[in-house]
Amino acid sequence: MGCDGGTIPKRDELVRTKKRPEQKDKTADLDAKWKHCAITQEPLREPIMACELGRLYNKEAVLEFLIDRSKFECSSSFDHLRGLKDLKELKLTENKGYGRPKSEKGDSYIDTQDARYICPVVGITMNGKHGFSFIWSCGCVLSDRALKEVKSDICHKCGSKFSPDNVITLNGSDEDVERLQQRMRVRKEQAKLAKRAKKHKSESTETEPKMTDAKKAKTEKPPTKTSCAAGGPKDKLPTHTSIQKDPKASSTYKSLFTSSNRAKNQQSAHWVTYNPFYN
Repeated sequence: MGCDGGTIPKRDELVRTKKRPEQKDKTADLDAKWKHCAITQEPLREPIMACELGRLYNKEAVLEFLIDRSKFECSSSFDHLRGLKDLKELKLTENKGYGRPKSEKGDSYIDTQDARYICPVVGITMNGKHGFSFIWSCGCVLSDRALKEVKSDICHKCGSKFSPDNVITLNGSDEDVERLQQRMRVRKEQAKLAKRAKKHKSESTETEPKMTDAKKAKTEKPPTKTSCAAGGPKDKLPTHTSIQKDPKASSTYKSLFTSSNRAKNQQSAHWVTYNPFYN
């Protein structure tokens, strides 16, 4: 009838129970997010970039993705990446005590919690166990603990100013990703409105009627009339009209004009004997 020969059945073989859903390995999941590119799943190598949703990428992989999306199967998950303006190159702090990963042979201890980068303020490793964020304006990566303990609007690494809206959580939870998506949509809408306003302003300035030279001449005040001889206003002009009546002029100077007595009494040649070369 069975169960002979010294076999001992287990409980799950005799009682039908509901199977528990398979759970993913947390360590492997953290390594995939924090040590591998989100697009190609290759190990991260500098330069490392991040998007507004807090995902990590290799710069080479991102450039290939932007050039040809058809090469990647999961292109629909990265529709928010339209260009390099949607990405930021990160400024990471190296962990001097980090050792290169070795092959698991079973003859040595391998620290799976070790990471290549650390927080420059607190010193905790960037392995996924602790929350990390980066500042969009400068690209510096800091731990959430450092941002909470040392509250300031100045970056603790480079000293540049930033606002709370510029802090983006790296590999955050679903709630964090939803919050970042909403912030990204708001930012893009504001950028579109600003671009439209700038375009409308430039068009309005071009269509404004320009003043012609004639209108400008009418609007300008005519220059005050001055005397050419005296170089002053009208009230300073001499009262006499002939140079011969000017008491200040010399007789020699007066004889140069046709109104002088010498010029009037000068005899002219007869029309028969007139020669322009001698007269």
